[in-house]
Amino acid sequence: MSMTRDLIVGEFKRVLDERFRLSIPSELTDQLAAGSPRCMLVKERVGCLGLWNADVWQEKMRADVELVKGKLAAGKFDDQLGRLQLFGRLLSTRETEVSLAGRSRLLVPEGFREFLGVEPGGEVMVVGAGVSVEIWHPAAWIKYVEARMPKFRSLLNRLSS
Repeated sequence: MSMTRDLIVGEFKRVLDERFRLSIPSELTDQLAAGSPRCMLVKERVGCLGLWNADVWQEKMRADVELVKGKLAAGKFDDQLGRLQLFGRLLSTRETEVSLAGRSRLLVPEGFREFLGVEPGGEVMVVGAGVSVEIWHPAAWIKYVEARMPKFRSLLNRLSS
């Protein structure tokens, strides 16, 4: 997975329209789309959807899934059937390919709408997450930031040393 581009950062308040469309700021999509409107929409955590460059996401997931397939073929999961089923269920519903239409507009598909938990006309937070863009339910975003902001300096020190 190539990480040579700049960090994708920024925080924007947007409104989900009556057809579940969302305009993603160009400051975020210019780096994300990298010349292609193909993206992957991913269920990241309750109240949060991730928007990834399709090539970057598929490369990352393909490598991880191939490792799991190799272990399955080698019989390494015989005692972990329940875990393997859980993985399959989550993998089945976790992601979908989407395209950014004109003005970087994203249609949030059914199933992902419910996971996000925002009704048409409701506000969302669109946040640059370094290597992806995230779409947050505002209450989930505030809770997430409040829990993690006190550790920002420690995180920065670890990443920059």
